[in-house]
Amino acid sequence: PEFVKEIEYITSHKIISTIDEAQNIGIKHLTDIIVVAPCSGNTLSKLAHSIADTPATVAVNANIRNENNVVIAISTNDGLAGNAINIGILLNRKHFYFVPFRQTNPITKPYAISFEKNYLIPTIEQALISKQLQPILL
Repeated sequence: PEFVKEIEYITSHKIISTIDEAQNIGIKHLTDIIVVAPCSGNTLSKLAHSIADTPATVAVNANIRNENNVVIAISTNDGLAGNAINIGILLNRKHFYFVPFRQTNPITKPYAISFEKNYLIPTIEQALISKQLQPILL
C-alpha cells in the first residue's frame, strides 16, 4: 500500500511486518522506544498478559527485554469495560506509557476510548525520559 511506501521513504527503513523481523528488534537493539498506534483492545490484552504472537506484540516484548519504553495509543470499543483491567495492568507495569485518551462517544459508545493524536509526540518525549504525560484520562 501507499502508506507503507511513504513510511519507508520517510524513515529510510523497511517496515517490520513479520514475527521473525520483530524478534531482531531485541537481538540487534534496533529501538529506543516503540509506539503502538493505534493499539486495539486485542493487542492491549496480549501485552497485559505477555502474549507475543504478532509482529507488534513480539516487537514490544523484544523492546521491553532491552529495558526500553513502550507508548500505547489506545483505540478500543471496550476500554471502559472488558479491557479496563488490561489498562490497569499496563499502567502498573514498568516501561509502559499511555497517550492520553478519552471516551469516544459517551452516549452511543459508553465503553469506547481513543487516544488524542495531539498528545502522541508529547507522550513519546516524556516516555523517553520515563515519565507519564498527565492527565491520562481527558
